[in-house]
Amino acid sequence: MEELLKVKEAKQTVYVNQFTDGILDPNKEMEYHVKDGGHIIANTAPGCWGPMITPKLKGGHEVTKPVYVEGAEVGDAIAIRIKSIQVTSVVTASGNDRPVEGRFIGDPFVAGKCPKCGTINPDSTIDGIGQEAVRCKICAADITPFVFTHAYSIAFNQKNSLGVTLNQEAAEKVAQDGRAYMNTPEESIQNPIVTFAPHDMVGTIARMRPFLGQLGTTPARPLPDSHNAGDFGQALIGAPHDYGITKEQLEDRTDGHMDINRAREGAIVICPVKVSGGGVYLGDMHAMQGNGEIAGHTTDVAGIVNLQVEVLKGVTLEGPILLPVEDDLPYLAKPFTKKEKQEALELGKQWGIEELEESYPVSFVGTGANLNEATDNGMERAAKLFGITVPEVMNRATITGAIEIGRHPGVVTVTFLAPKQYLERARLLELVKGFY
Repeated sequence: MEELLKVKEAKQTVYVNQFTDGILDPNKEMEYHVKDGGHIIANTAPGCWGPMITPKLKGGHEVTKPVYVEGAEVGDAIAIRIKSIQVTSVVTASGNDRPVEGRFIGDPFVAGKCPKCGTINPDSTIDGIGQEAVRCKICAADITPFVFTHAYSIAFNQKNSLGVTLNQEAAEKVAQDGRAYMNTPEESIQNPIVTFAPHDMVGTIARMRPFLGQLGTTPARPLPDSHNAGDFGQALIGAPHDYGITKEQLEDRTDGHMDINRAREGAIVICPVKVSGGGVYLGDMHAMQGNGEIAGHTTDVAGIVNLQVEVLKGVTLEGPILLPVEDDLPYLAKPFTKKEKQEALELGKQWGIEELEESYPVSFVGTGANLNEATDNGMERAAKLFGITVPEVMNRATITGAIEIGRHPGVVTVTFLAPKQYLERARLLELVKGFY
């Protein structure tokens, strides 16, 4: 009992190096406890492709075990400051996917199945390299639920400023020792995607700007991690596996799987608390990604992340709010300079306007089955929090912000300059004003 109490004691800094089996389960006791205002330091495992070719994992990703934040109760929010992100992988691989029929039940991300012995979520081993290298541990059948349609291997420089895609010889060299080149964390069970040795693009240069594709809080019901979002979550509605849900039950999500490239070092993500302690988790680090992640996947990497958490009492959210670094804000949503404010004041006086709004940028995350539904969702969340109408959100996002795609098919940010009094009513003014 004494040892159990020690494990549960909230710490100023927790070091997380263990991962879920792909399921975010609010019914499981959280092993890590951090103080309000404390830090979470995590060695994250690569996201999409490694877990996608590891049928033992049930969520499409391999995220960290959730962290209990002291003082966080249902109906609060947790502000997560991304203090630093450091890529540790030397090489990774990625590309567009094609599910392989006969190797899953309903959803290849969740319910992998051996086509020969019929085992669900079987253990696997690697035999050689290439797209047939992942084998069932029981019967040795080829069991990868996904293969590439067009893909690449990419190596990064020591400064982590850019990457270059590899030719066949280099890709196959990497494939021989995949976990070492990807620096896969010791507790991770995923098969390294570089094993497939893809090389369809050679000599392509790409700038690095790492961010977290998964960062959020635990949903109110067990959900596969990659499906904790309004777009990917559609695959769970009426699904034939253990995690099938109704459309209404998808409202229990927290949208931790955002794939928004603005969730990078220096930004703040404000997350809803839907279970006691919040259950902060992270993973799916990407080396770079254009808005939309249009290929379906990008450069999954391992890395070291430092987060700081702060409980916001009584701030009730349905989904995340993002405070991007100023460089990532849409032009129209950037805070006004002193010179601009003076010019606006002079213009207002010419027209009898004696007082101007004081406003600050906010980005509401919206998700849905498609981009239209995601946009509606983001605007509705903003309107509900501020107690205003959706048409007002539309107008403000049109002249003081923007709608930006996070992930195709259904994650967006609705960004606009929010008046000071709106943020004050929502109990967010101090945080937002202090940030910008």
